[in-house]
Amino acid sequence: MAIADVASTRSRGEAQPWKRPRPGIRIDMTPMVDIAFLLLVFFMVTTVFRLPQAMEINLPPETEVPMELEVGESRLLTFRVIESDELFFNVGNDLPQPLPWDSLRVKLMERKAAVGFDSEGRSRLIIVARVCRLANYESMVNLIDEFNVAKTTRFSVDRYTAADDSVLHLADIPANCMALIAEGEEARATGGEAIDTE
Repeated sequence: MAIADVASTRSRGEAQPWKRPRPGIRIDMTPMVDIAFLLLVFFMVTTVFRLPQAMEINLPPETEVPMELEVGESRLLTFRVIESDELFFNVGNDLPQPLPWDSLRVKLMERKAAVGFDSEGRSRLIIVARVCRLANYESMVNLIDEFNVAKTTRFSVDRYTAADDSVLHLADIPANCMALIAEGEEARATGGEAIDTE
């Protein structure tokens, strides 16, 4: 009886064609959420995170009485990095000279060959590096990296002082590291804009 009614309404064209009613579909998302969390935990546990890169520096033991060691001038090589990240070197008490960063390794090898080696096969060259606090940290890292590449075993990183500015001024090199640091500290004390010296 119901089928005949449906057919008759279709033939009359008075109503919409008959459609089969759709059953209500309900998807349970709980298993998908479980899988998502399992995958998240899996990747968190199995992923190897990038380890922090650190530079290993062996420091000498602390002593109450500072040790004094006499060193020949020809064995002492001093590097200075000023606030503009320019590199200068001098041997012994000679006046500093500019040195391009890409020539640093060649200079190290040259001085190691000139100074020679001790009975245990270690270079007798002693290096002192002084980096201005206003220079980029990358400059100090590059300097130490080059020391390590050149297999330099005797080097120290010393504090850059006003005496270093004075030595550079004697060689007509405009280094104002300590003056700029003093200006920054004075500006910080008075509450003005300070130069970052850290």
